[in-house]
Amino acid sequence: QNPLPKTKKLIGDAGISFRNAFVASPLCCPSRASILTGKYPHNHHVINNTLEGNCSSKAWQKSEEAHTFPALLRDSAGYQTFFAGKYLNQEKNSKYYNYTLSINGKAKTHGADYSKDYLTDVLANMSLDFLQVKSSFQPFFMMVSTPAPHSPWTAAPRDPNFNVHGKDKHWLIRQAKTPMSNASVQFLDDAFRKRWRTLLSVDDLVEKIVKRLEVRGELDNTYIFFTSDNGYHMGQFSLPLDKRQLYEFDIRVPLMVRGPNIKPNQTSQMLVANVDLGPTILDIAGYNVNKTQMDGMSFLPVMVRSLLSWRTDILVEYEGEGSNVSDPACPLLGPGVSECFPDCVCEDSYNNTYACVRTVAPSANLQYCEFDDNQVFVEVYNVTADPYQLTNIAASIGQDFLEKMNHRVMMLQSCSGQSCRTPGVYDPRYTFDPRHMFPGHGPGRLRLRQTMK
Repeated sequence: QNPLPKTKKLIGDAGISFRNAFVASPLCCPSRASILTGKYPHNHHVINNTLEGNCSSKAWQKSEEAHTFPALLRDSAGYQTFFAGKYLNQEKNSKYYNYTLSINGKAKTHGADYSKDYLTDVLANMSLDFLQVKSSFQPFFMMVSTPAPHSPWTAAPRDPNFNVHGKDKHWLIRQAKTPMSNASVQFLDDAFRKRWRTLLSVDDLVEKIVKRLEVRGELDNTYIFFTSDNGYHMGQFSLPLDKRQLYEFDIRVPLMVRGPNIKPNQTSQMLVANVDLGPTILDIAGYNVNKTQMDGMSFLPVMVRSLLSWRTDILVEYEGEGSNVSDPACPLLGPGVSECFPDCVCEDSYNNTYACVRTVAPSANLQYCEFDDNQVFVEVYNVTADPYQLTNIAASIGQDFLEKMNHRVMMLQSCSGQSCRTPGVYDPRYTFDPRHMFPGHGPGRLRLRQTMK
């Protein structure tokens, strides 16, 4: 079942769907900053959704905003540009009713009348207006960012990891209470249904834009991307609902693209990330990505022709948030945690700070993660054999493998621009062959290089 059937038909079936699309950080503002800048968080320095975390701060606007791909399209490639919706989180625009929009710097307040204020429909109408009034003699770029649920294809909350204790995982995951109460499960079921219902309007928005482009005779000459800024969990490992975690349900996103020279009904297993969106769109516009400091790679060649070689790994990084004082409702947890629910299960903490290498290669589909905590806790998953990441195999895999992956984490966390685009070459000696399993060897104890601050 799919809550976006029109979107799948009009974009996915008409073009290419990427089965291995990920975000560089599973939180709104760091991820959106990665989309706009084409950079990993350690290079754009947005670490969370707060102004203090550099989310749409004056410093970010001064250092990064002029180098975002929409700005380059407008200022250097002659594009008409349009943006509608949620930009960065300091722009208070994640509400459906009773919100204020900034229309080219002028505030416009909306109320609670569905016919004229429901935000998804307002964004659709503004987008259609732009398509109607824009010049037909200049190329255009339009970005529509709805606040509706971030991960439209989150599986129904009954996966094998739903309401299961996260054994062998970082302490933050282990502290969740299993099994969840019946009331908690009912709450998650209701929330899941509501999220799906909000997507009906997103599906209509996509259809309206595609149809308008078709009527104007511009559809066949326009690339359309559909994706998200992070995943979401609802009960997985007994965590209530949020994102921020390193697991597939929080870092994997949909990505579908249609456009000139992209054959319909394609699927690709190539590994792509949201840092690649900017370079790809600039490449389409004929702008040389090597003139930028972007960390991502253009996947335009993947879409328009079959590539024999492509990158095999990407970086996923997150800097945890916590409170300096204990939550009065949960004093036993002490300070350092945040995003806590009434049953004292917390979704984040200061030492929920991690860096992961997500590898997709013919010989391996794996995830290696290190936490910046006192243990330098390590999690490793063979995603082919264990798609729901139930078993952390860090304690039973060879020390040589752990050291190799630790080195790759440090390489990626210190990369910038061109050095981030150097594909990781996966060594087939380090596949999940039983001959390379060495029980008794613990995780590597090489310190994570923390470069995100």
